[in-house]
Amino acid sequence: MELRHLRYFVAVASERNFTRAAAGLGISQPPLSRQIRELEDEFGAELFARDSRPVTLTDSGRLLLDYAQDTLNSVERLRQAMRRAIEQSRRRFVIGFVGSTIYGPIPSMIRSFRSLVPDLDIDLVEMNTLAQMSALKDGRIDAGIGRLPFEDPAIGRLVIEQEALVVALPVDHPLAVGKGRLSLRDLEQDPVILYPSEPRPSYADQVLDLFRRHGVTPGAVREVRELQTALGLAAAYSGVCIVPSAVQRLRRDDIAYCPLVEPDALSPIILSWRAADSSPAVGLLCDICARLPVTLTG
Repeated sequence: MELRHLRYFVAVASERNFTRAAAGLGISQPPLSRQIRELEDEFGAELFARDSRPVTLTDSGRLLLDYAQDTLNSVERLRQAMRRAIEQSRRRFVIGFVGSTIYGPIPSMIRSFRSLVPDLDIDLVEMNTLAQMSALKDGRIDAGIGRLPFEDPAIGRLVIEQEALVVALPVDHPLAVGKGRLSLRDLEQDPVILYPSEPRPSYADQVLDLFRRHGVTPGAVREVRELQTALGLAAAYSGVCIVPSAVQRLRRDDIAYCPLVEPDALSPIILSWRAADSSPAVGLLCDICARLPVTLTG
């Protein structure tokens, strides 16, 4: 599979017509159809229902469309970043981060870092912790901010904060009355919404481990890809969700947040870097994070 396969696929999915898509791409229809068929052969699934007019995506096609658009957008961002780097001849410092950490101390830390290294182009890229570890070793990022603790001699790690966890539930849920502190056992009758569903291990496994440590079994478990989806489902009475306390800054009027009484209901925010990287920029970032108080926020 090559990028052109994805571009051709997205063009047909957007136009819902092979002829118009081919015209927009500046090619004739037979080569376009052939490229789409190659993509279908590679995945072993039909991507379009060709007997309908206009053509429609199959379930497999809809799944691929999400990933194809993300991939093409990422490639375009890469092109733009490379163009900027070449034009400006400035060193880039790339930081990968887990989405939920952006609600806590990270923006302040990044502002401090930017002010002290004005000669660096600092780029933030959202990625899960496992992807950060691979990207650090490959040199694609210079630092990572995640939540998963693990040992790797090639990676240096610093806990920036131990963030308290809170329960997100519908604002009119019986457990939200009074907005008092809740125990995990209070949640036994409610489905628990976990995120992200993949890749694993992830923050979702931290939440499941918390339940296991306290001998509590949720009524049911539902996994979704993103934090915002989990909160939306919680607001729709589809279950409750355990989130880092800084998420409360979203201030949704249909969600109530209740602290947990369990003292170990925490999720760390962890800075990671290549252990062999002795550059001044990495040292400065570590110093800034080390000066942040390692607090239990709730």
